[in-house]
Amino acid sequence: MSIKPFKSIGIGVAYSPNLKANLFEAARLSVFFGAKLFLIHVGDASEDKANMLSIILKSFEKDKLDYEIVFKTGDPVDVILSTSEEKKIDLLILGAVQREKILRYYVGSIARKITRKAKCSILLLIKPSVDRIPCQHIVVNGLKDPKTEHTITSAFYVAQKLKSNKITIVEEIEQDEIAVKVDDDKSLRRATIAKERIKLRENARIKEIISHIPEAYTKNKNIKLQPIFGKRGYSIGHFAQISRADLLVMNAPSKMTFWDRLFPHDIEHILTELPTDVLILQ
Repeated sequence: MSIKPFKSIGIGVAYSPNLKANLFEAARLSVFFGAKLFLIHVGDASEDKANMLSIILKSFEKDKLDYEIVFKTGDPVDVILSTSEEKKIDLLILGAVQREKILRYYVGSIARKITRKAKCSILLLIKPSVDRIPCQHIVVNGLKDPKTEHTITSAFYVAQKLKSNKITIVEEIEQDEIAVKVDDDKSLRRATIAKERIKLRENARIKEIISHIPEAYTKNKNIKLQPIFGKRGYSIGHFAQISRADLLVMNAPSKMTFWDRLFPHDIEHILTELPTDVLILQ
């Protein structure tokens, strides 16, 4: 894969209380990744609006932040998706919403539609901050899938750019893979042995993927492999939450159908209740 997966970053600009924090997060990531930043505003062009954005981003002049403001009228979902394609945006940043009175975050309707339809990678932020909060622990999915090697490699790239020292690769394993009905001590032993064999197999697969990643991105990293038996999507989200991960990195779903939304699985579990900031990679 390309060692520079994010050459251009986009963010929807709405004049809300979170505007400055969202812009600072996007600008910092653009500087870290050496990417151009596109500020997408759904609405008419205005010199006052452009000046306001320039003032907010003035502190990034010293970092030589390269950015462009895009004004476009229309439906917010259509505008952000079409602009992302026109400007060849690699990473689109979206804000999540806190549920009333409880500290849980979920993807609002506009962001959810964009997440499902976008052809680029998505970063969902739950608590944007003007001051940088270090990203210390990244959790990434290690499920058996053609996209996973790209996802894990990208997670190491992000860790290197954000100076994150700890990466946990979670291998979600469906319970039915054990295929042993436990009803006595003998069958329990068989199930335990089957689990251990699966864990060894999965760890060997992940170690093979890591061996392909340039050493510059794996050096001095605290790398942990974590096989988990449980429901895909839910299991890794729960693990990211209890391990206090700063970022969860996931494969983008291959296809989203009506039935996927009716019976949530994988990424849909994450979108329903975000455990932390989530990076969904195409």
